[in-house]
Amino acid sequence: MKNNWSKNFANKYIKKYKKLGFSKDLALRVYTTHLLGRNKELVLHGGGNTSVKTTIKDIDGKKYSVLCVKGSGWDMADIEPEGLPAVKLEPLLGLKKKKYLSDEDMVSFQKRNLINIKSPNPSVETFLHAFLPFKFVDHTHADAIVNVTNRPGALKFCNKIFGDKVGIVPYVMPGFMLAKKVYEIYSKNPKLNCLILMNHGIFTFADSAKEAYDLMIKYVSQAERAVRKLKSKKIKQIKKFSTKFNA
Repeated sequence: MKNNWSKNFANKYIKKYKKLGFSKDLALRVYTTHLLGRNKELVLHGGGNTSVKTTIKDIDGKKYSVLCVKGSGWDMADIEPEGLPAVKLEPLLGLKKKKYLSDEDMVSFQKRNLINIKSPNPSVETFLHAFLPFKFVDHTHADAIVNVTNRPGALKFCNKIFGDKVGIVPYVMPGFMLAKKVYEIYSKNPKLNCLILMNHGIFTFADSAKEAYDLMIKYVSQAERAVRKLKSKKIKQIKKFSTKFNA
């Protein structure tokens, strides 16, 4: 898979959004989200999400640590900063030890902690993005990743393909419990820079937009090469075929 990062284009995004009053963090988040969203082998329409941890000044004049995460209804291919609603980060992190949170309570809690209540609803995977202690988090449902995770013997196949910096996560419905499971797996191996979610997709993360994007291309490319190497099963031809039958 081709890596489409361009330093020139990254700088153009930074300059463009600075004029519109947005930070470098958000400009780069928009840029790499576009790179991911416009690659149809990574993201089908509406699929996947991205985030960046940064600071934003609220109406009270105070600066808050926030998670700007893809909002409901926005397409990664043409997302703008408004499509990355800012959620106060500390309240999200405060629920790391909570054992259970219903989907309804999760959505309500996320909305209560928006900097701008008029923003779109944050992604159902907001807590997962928050719990990973990296500035940039990228998530796609890449074709090649789904190809290796949605097959018999997928766990063994994934362990064969990916190295020790990749964590394999059993399938859990997106939401708070998936965020808890991901945090549990990451905590056991803080050297991880990628998570493969069985029957779901892939997360890559880093403290720079370029590195998180580079990791996405790297691991999806590994999956692509592994799939290409699979030997297709030969169909045995029937040498003799008889139309005779016993009545």
